[in-house]
Amino acid sequence: MCHYPNGKGRPENAGVAGLPAGYILEQLSDFKNGARKTADPGKRNTAVMAGNAAGITDEEAKAAAEYFASMKMTPWIKVVETETIPKNKNMGGFFVPIEGAGTEPLGQRIVEMPVDPEATEKYRNPRSGWIAYAPMGSVKRGEDLVLKGGAGKTVACAACHGEGLKGNGNFPPLAGRSPSYLARQLYDIQRYTRNGPGTQLMRPVVQDLNEEDILNITAYLASLAP
Repeated sequence: MCHYPNGKGRPENAGVAGLPAGYILEQLSDFKNGARKTADPGKRNTAVMAGNAAGITDEEAKAAAEYFASMKMTPWIKVVETETIPKNKNMGGFFVPIEGAGTEPLGQRIVEMPVDPEATEKYRNPRSGWIAYAPMGSVKRGEDLVLKGGAGKTVACAACHGEGLKGNGNFPPLAGRSPSYLARQLYDIQRYTRNGPGTQLMRPVVQDLNEEDILNITAYLASLAP
């Protein structure tokens, strides 16, 4: 219902297709023991996920992890740099355009909208992807931070997350993933609401990033082929 049978998910949750099984098991454990929470008090589905993780057996967790890990993540999000976007409304965690309402300035935001709002909103169609609207130049600025560390501001992501940001061992792939989801994780790590073994390695990497850096990084990562 949330992550879809194809594992690609939506902006309000995670795309779990193609994540390493060991990483998925680690996250389920972190949800279960309270190490993984959210810095956004309005994000209720984090508590739902914690309840789900607490309610399954080790065998069920392993089966789910292996199921999603066996799937190949294919292109699901198209990043479009723009200055204006369709006027939109929040539909319980993601945005849909308001028909006939015109446009509004994007500003310094990334806004994800479904390619086919009706298919996504009404039918939860797992074959209907997303558009991530991003500020002009954000992908290029993100590339410098992701690949070169932004002149010492952070660490090149490929050192842990592998060539092409497609994963390395239990370090998860980042390429082609939802920028909204990725930004929330960086934000949660900075604010000590996401903890756990893997997170401890990430904290010094993200501690000096500001909101603009996070926007640029996630725009670039989402633009890559998964």
